[in-house]
Parts: sequence; structure tokens; C-alpha cells
Amino acid sequence: MALWKDQFGREQSGPEPAAKAPEKVSVLSAVPEAPARPAATQHRADASTKESIISAGLTIEGKIEGSGHVRIAGDFKGDVNVQGNLTIEAGAHLTGGVKADTVIVGGQLDGNIDAASRVELLQTGVLNGELKAGSLVVAAGSRMRGKAEFGWDEKPKH
Repeated sequence: MALWKDQFGREQSGPEPAAKAPEKVSVLSAVPEAPARPAATQHRADASTKESIISAGLTIEGKIEGSGHVRIAGDFKGDVNVQGNLTIEAGAHLTGGVKADTVIVGGQLDGNIDAASRVELLQTGVLNGELKAGSLVVAAGSRMRGKAEFGWDEKPKH
């Protein structure tokens, strides 16, 4: 009979264990830490897609500028100039000019939309002002009062 120590350091006696038993313990104790780093890098890449929200019940006056997405569910008075998407929720009200990549109007916008690549007027959407966009999607039930220009790219389509 041979003596050996188990995984907790206690001496045991009995038949000799298979040669693979100590190897399994050492293999299981190794834990690689490398997978944690790519997840942190991926999180930083998603930072540009974060969304700022003005929630329902809030009234704010001012100016919004920068990059990222903005969602308005309350009332906002002022201009919005973002490199990202602007969403005006049903029941929300924005008074001011808008420049954004994509504008989705589900509430009321009193002001002009300029240089958007895409504008969507949802069923509950109301636009009082001028609109210049690459494309326009209008749902049945939406309302608009003003001038609209869309589909005219700067580059000729020859």
C-alpha cells in the first residue's frame, strides 16, 4: 500500500490511484482570465449607440448637441442637433429645429427638420414645419402642416 495526499493535503492510504487523478486536479485549478478583456472592449464600442432620454412628465428648455441617440417622451423647447437618431414618443412635444440622422415622430414637433437621411411620421405623429430628408415614411393617421422635400440627393443618380 502506498501513501499519498488527496486534493486537500490530507494523507490517505489505500490502493494507488490512477496516474490521471492528480492531472485532473491541476487542470481544473487553472482558470484563464483572457475572455474578460474582449467583453470590456466590446462594451466601449457600444458606447456610441447609447440613448439619452427626456422622460414623460419633464419639461426642459435648452439645446441638445452631440453624438448619440436622443429619445423625448416629455416636453422639450429648443434645438436638437445630433449625430444619431431622434425619437419623439407619442404624447411628447418638441418645439424647435431638428438636425439628426434619423427622426421618428410619434408625438408633436413644432419646428423644421433639416438634413435628415430618414424621417418617419408614425400614426400618432404631428409635424408643424418644413422637412428636408433623404427619405420619408408616412403612416396613415399622421398629420403634417408645412413644406416637404425628400428623395433629392446631392449626387445625381445617373
